[in-house]
Parts: sequence; structure tokens; C-alpha cells
Amino acid sequence: MMYTCPMHPEVRRNDPGDCPKCGMSLESETPLEPPSGEVEWTCPMHPEIVRSEPGDCPTCGMSLELRVPPGEPREDGEQSEYEDMLRRFQVALVLSAPVFLIAMGDVLPGGNPLHRIADDQWLGVAEFVLATPVILWAGWPFFRRGWNSVVNRSLNMFTLIALGTGVAWVFSTVALFLPSVFPESFRMADGSVGRYFEAGAVIVTLVLLGQVMELRARSQTSGAIKALLGLAPKTARRISSSGTEEDVPLELVAVGDRLRVRPGERVPVDGVVVEGSSSVDESMISGEPIPVSKTAGDPVVGATVNGTGSLVIEAEKVGSDTLLSQIVALVAQAQRSRAPIQKLADVVAGWFVPAVVLTAVITFVIWAAVGPEPAMAFGLINAVAVLIIACPCALGLATPMSIMVATGKAASMGVLFRDAEAIETLRKVTVLVVDKTGTLTEGKPRLASVVSADGIDESRLLSLAAAVERASEHPLAEAIVAGAEGRGAGEARALDFESLTGMGVRASVDGARISLGNSALMDEIGADAASLADQAERLRAQGETAMFVAEGDRVIGVISVADPIKETSQSAIQALHERGLRVVMLTGDSRTTAQAVADRLGIDDVRADVLPEEKAAVVREFQEAGEVVAMAGDGINDAPALAQAEVGIAMGTGTDIAMESAGVTLVKGDLNGILKARALSHATMRNIKENLFFAFIYNGLGVPVAAGILYPVFGILLSPMIAAAAMSFSSVSVILNALRLRRVSL
Repeated sequence: MMYTCPMHPEVRRNDPGDCPKCGMSLESETPLEPPSGEVEWTCPMHPEIVRSEPGDCPTCGMSLELRVPPGEPREDGEQSEYEDMLRRFQVALVLSAPVFLIAMGDVLPGGNPLHRIADDQWLGVAEFVLATPVILWAGWPFFRRGWNSVVNRSLNMFTLIALGTGVAWVFSTVALFLPSVFPESFRMADGSVGRYFEAGAVIVTLVLLGQVMELRARSQTSGAIKALLGLAPKTARRISSSGTEEDVPLELVAVGDRLRVRPGERVPVDGVVVEGSSSVDESMISGEPIPVSKTAGDPVVGATVNGTGSLVIEAEKVGSDTLLSQIVALVAQAQRSRAPIQKLADVVAGWFVPAVVLTAVITFVIWAAVGPEPAMAFGLINAVAVLIIACPCALGLATPMSIMVATGKAASMGVLFRDAEAIETLRKVTVLVVDKTGTLTEGKPRLASVVSADGIDESRLLSLAAAVERASEHPLAEAIVAGAEGRGAGEARALDFESLTGMGVRASVDGARISLGNSALMDEIGADAASLADQAERLRAQGETAMFVAEGDRVIGVISVADPIKETSQSAIQALHERGLRVVMLTGDSRTTAQAVADRLGIDDVRADVLPEEKAAVVREFQEAGEVVAMAGDGINDAPALAQAEVGIAMGTGTDIAMESAGVTLVKGDLNGILKARALSHATMRNIKENLFFAFIYNGLGVPVAAGILYPVFGILLSPMIAAAAMSFSSVSVILNALRLRRVSL
């Protein structure tokens, strides 16, 4: 959810608070959600418009689309609009073709052959009979949306279409049945009044063709969500407590159920392997084609494909809690969001339609005043051409179509954007701040070294340390406990456990107060760590995290834990440097340990001994120096910094809270995902700018030509029918250009 200031809309934050410029409370940009269980409909161009039933967007007039809930693919709304427009187009095409032939017969050599069987009045009646259903029935959605745009005081493309075709039909109808009401300035050389039924009918037909092509192309932009939803299996093979197996619908699977995954089947839900071994294709979440080996104790993700082995898994996450459902929800949310650059198109569109109407009026007045005879007829036809060619549909589609395609493309490669702003901002990042544990390293620390003081048994030292750490949920604590058990250290029970943020932990074990942590904790309890300080520093220089263990106020040993660096971290950081980014490591580890890791990876700057609450302040420091900051992390303690940064990047292997605070989630937890996300950001913004350029240039050149600027020199006038064709295909060209992002190489 994004929050913005009503006075300064450029101020946007992930969390509520006060505007730093004026002090006003930030307001939620997210519309109120309908009651749970109701279907939601939203506009693809204005996602802030949310309704509980289908209809038209009050801002742009486009049909609202069904918002797809995770796990529930619904296409009825989208398909019904496409089928309705297709049916209207087919009827319009059949009826408008003879109207066009009747009207255009006069340009044939020897005149209109139809005049041999009927006079002009009867041919006019035939045009009226054929064109009226096209304009008033097939084109009715345009009139309805055009009227709504006036009622809602939000003029849009349908305002211009309805006005242009309506004027052509009314003028032609009056000219056919009441020609005497027109003055001489409307009459041809033979005294007749021109009729433009063919213009109105063909315009409606071509606009309908554009709508059909647009709806078909737009459906491809949501293909990513449909493809993701299609990955989920419909059933799971559940093993009962008695050992019998049966296939059950996926919605009946509960947490704790044991499920069999046979060779070649998709894993039904997120869980952990309890029996068997196999290789699982996880490319749907990571984008990596190499299967991952799975044995007992390894996690598996729903919708991934099992290889040749048989697995028994225990369900841990089902329904909307699965990773697949979360991915679908994030992609859908991002596709509904608006990039900041969209505001430019919105501002232009807001002024554009009134300007076009004014231009059409001016065109009519100028032609009526100085144009050749019949001046009024020329003025009318050119005014209609201006209204039709200037429809700003391409301008409105330029940004949302690119965003929809980009988010789908990113999801297929294991990169999830929370909103369009993250896509736009990521390319501007100059500094990447990365947490060490779980981001640069695997986040799976293991016990590395045990150094005991004179007279202290190593097994007892490990037993005391493990007893204290069993009450802690810190990853380092898990490593110490696992290491102690692996080395056969005896078990002891701890009481009165206490965690001291940024320093360590302590508890009572066998009647003694045992403390485990850094030098600050030793100082806090009055223990002298000097005798083991050199050995602790040596371990830190090797990249290990060293912790002192004290019994009462006496230091009895040093325990170190090592967290292996991810294989991809070094190459990813080198590639980030090549792209001009400065990489800063942020960690709560000691300076020596952090510097050892930084030296191995070639990191530019290190901020060590940083407390969790200080991480956001470090990000703010770079921002105040004029840098655009991205923060990558995976833990709860990274959440404030992720929210503070212009772009927060969460590791998909980390905590849910980190992912909720971030604008980008890397499903695989690999820094190479940042390179892909940044490359896609550049490609998307380039694509949007291309779309906006084409839309602006199209209207900038088309309107003067339609107004007749070329007529005095070249004698060229733009037919409203040609204007309608150009307008329709301009929208389709924007969508097709956006679809090119699906093939971009990252």
C-alpha cells in the first residue's frame, strides 16, 4: 500500500506518516476494498477505480476488467466484452460495406452505376436504413461512454467518437429528409446537400475493429497471471493415517497433511520433504532451468515439477498462503498500479480533449468563413475528422500496457515488482545497500570454531552456549545448537532467558549466569575479554562471526559461526559495478568480520556494528547526500531500511515482513535478480517513452492534417474514415509495442 500527501503528491511512502514538506498526514492511495467475497472490477488505465460490478470507467470510459483473485482465474468479464465488440463489429462490417459502396460510387468512371436502378433520394434512404443500425446500435457503447464522460465531467476518447459520428449521422439524416432547412453555404453546385452516412458508419466500424484488436492484444498482457494460475494442479494425492492414498481436490488439503508426489507430477502445495529423494524443476519461481535435488528435510514449492523420483511431503502452506498465490497477488497488484510517468499522460489527456473540441470548432469556423463552396459542408467534414483522429486512446494506453507486460515478464524470471513505481525508479538507483546475512551469504550459518579458556572443557563450553541459544530464534543461535548436538555436547536447561538487542543473549544454566555475545555485552556485565580478544579478532579476519561466552563475570571461551558466501554474490557485485552502481554492505557484525567479507567480494563501502534501528538512518544518510538508494535485505530487522529506500529489494528466501516492506522481491534470493530487474526497468521505461512519443507525434501531426492545413498547398483533405482507421491502429500499435517487452533479453 502506498501513502501520499494531498498537498505534495510527489511525496509517496510505503508506510503512513507525515509529509516531510508540509507536515500533513499522508493519505492512502489504495481505494477502499469492497466487502470480502465480492467480485472486484477495475479500470486497466485507472486502477484506483474499483467497483463491485461491471461497467465503464468514469474517467476514461473503458470497460472495467475483472480483478483476478489469487487462485481463481476468471475470464468471463474480459471474454464477454471481447465477444460483444466482435459481434457489433461483424454486424457493422456487413451493413457499412454497402453504404460505403453507395456513397463512393460517384467517384467511379462514368458515375454511380446504382443511379440506373434508383434515384439519389432512394439511394439516400438505403444509406439511412443501413447506416442507422451501425451508428445507433453497433456504436451504442461509444455514445453511452461519451454521455457518461460529460456527466462525470471527464472528457475522453469516447466523447470525441460520439460527437463526431453523432454529428455526421444527425446532419445526414436532416439533409436526407429536410434538405430545405440548409442555407446555400451547405449546398453543392447542383443544389443538393451532402450526406455523410458512410463516414459515420465506417468510422464506427473501424473504431470497433480497433476495440476488438485492442481487447485481443490486451488479453495477452495478462497472460503471465493466467499462465501462473494454470501451473497449479487441481488435485493432490493425500496419504491417510492408515497409509491409504486417495486423490482429493486441492482445496481440501490442510496444513500437516502428508501428500505423495509421483514422478512427473507437480508439487501440489508448499511443504517439506519427509520421505524420498528426487530432482525438482523450480524454473517457474526462479527462472533457472537446472533441477534442484530434494531429500528429506528440504522445502518444496507448490506447482514446481517433480523429476523421476517419488516424494512424500508434509503440507506447510496451502491456498492463498502458497508462494504461487503470493506471486500471482503481487503480479496482479503491480499490473494495477500506476507509474509516476503516467501522471504526465493524465495531465495531457485532461486538457487534450477540450482542446480538440475547441480545435474542431475553430476548424469549422475557418472553413465556413474562407473555405471553398460548399464551405459549411467542408467545415463540417473536417471538424469531424479532427474529432476522430485526435482520440487520445493511444496516449492513455502507453503506460499501463507496458507495465502489465513488464510485471508478467519479471514474474516469469523470478522477480516480483510490488508496484509500477518500483519499475520506474530502479533504473535511477546509484547506490545499492545490501545486508550481509542471507543476502550476500547463504543465511545458513554453521558452527566453525570453538576456543575455550584455560581450564574450561570444550564440551562443557558448547553445552552452556547451546543451552542459552535454544531459547533464541536467531539464525546464529540455530547454528550453535546444531553444532553442539553434532559434536555430542551434553544438553543443559536454561532459565530466565534475556535477549539484548545489538549485544547478545544471556540466561541461567545450572545455577550460573551465562552470557553470549559481543564485546559490548562483556562490558555490560563487567567481564574482561582481553585474554581471548586476539583469538576472536583472528576468527573475524577469516570472515567468521565470533562471540564471547562468559560465566558470571568471567570469559570462558569464544565461539565462532561462519555463513558461507553465496556462489553468485561476487559475480553479481562485479556486474553491478560495471553498470555504475556503488555497493555498500550493512551489517550488525563486527568491523573485522564485515571487512573480510567485503574484501572477498569487492564491496565499495562497509557499515559494520549497525543496530537494526540504525539501518534506516544509514539509508537516509545516502539519500541526503543526493543518492538514489536501493536496499536489499531479508530479515525483520531490514524492514525499516527497505521501506526508507527509494526501492526496497527483499530476498524471497527471507521473512514475509521484509517482502511486505519491499518494492521488489527476488524469489530465488540471488543478487543476479537485481541485474535482471534493473535491465527490465530500463527496457520498460524506454518502451513507455516510445509509446508516449508515438502517441504525441501521432496527435501532433494528425490534428493539423485533419483540420485541412495541407489543402491550400496540396489540395489534400483527410477523410474522417481514414482518420478513424489511423486512430484505431495507433492504439493497437501502442499495445503491440508494449508486447515486445515479453521478448526482451535480460
